[in-house]
Amino acid sequence: MRVVIAEDQALLREGLARLFRDGGHEVAATHADAEGLLSTVAATGPDLVVLDIRMPPTFTDEGARAAATIKEHHPAVGVLLLSQHIETAHAMTLATREGFGYLLKDRVLEVGDFLATAERVANGGSALEPRVVAHLVAPVHGGPLARLSERERGVLELMAQGLTNTGIAGRLVVSERTVEAHVRHILVKLDIPESEDGHRRVLAVLAHLRAVHEIP
Repeated sequence: MRVVIAEDQALLREGLARLFRDGGHEVAATHADAEGLLSTVAATGPDLVVLDIRMPPTFTDEGARAAATIKEHHPAVGVLLLSQHIETAHAMTLATREGFGYLLKDRVLEVGDFLATAERVANGGSALEPRVVAHLVAPVHGGPLARLSERERGVLELMAQGLTNTGIAGRLVVSERTVEAHVRHILVKLDIPESEDGHRRVLAVLAHLRAVHEIP
């Protein structure tokens, strides 16, 4: 996997680079800000760009805007946003794109899981910070999510994180057939058409959550 990293904190930037290299991946370039990042992506052709949401000069949403630009011009490139705090709007604005992930920075400490997530995003999959998903799937009074049982909301959280039915079954210690039944019920209750494409299933769920919570 070929990676470009954009992170203003030097220690974290170098730590990420070391982590990817130790994991057998190539770090094509590193940036301390978002300036020139699109040119670097065009020149190096990475599989994945890892970037902070907040970077110089204003430390507001430079990274998020750069991520959107990258996905617009290079849709096949995976983008993994990192943030110190939960920032739902930025995450959900991009969450319906293929090859997109959003994690809190402390997840980097879980090296094996972090690298697995990065590889999934680079391969066109999705990954959302579990704490963000848990917030989003909290039932809205009178809304469609209120129709779901507690177990179904748990399955929905894992679906939105990008887990397959097999992965969900392993996490919940239930059979894959049981998970398939929960997924069918969730899709019916949320009025989402069933699909053979698991990735489209996750995107549909995220799009629905985005609409229900009125996230721009």
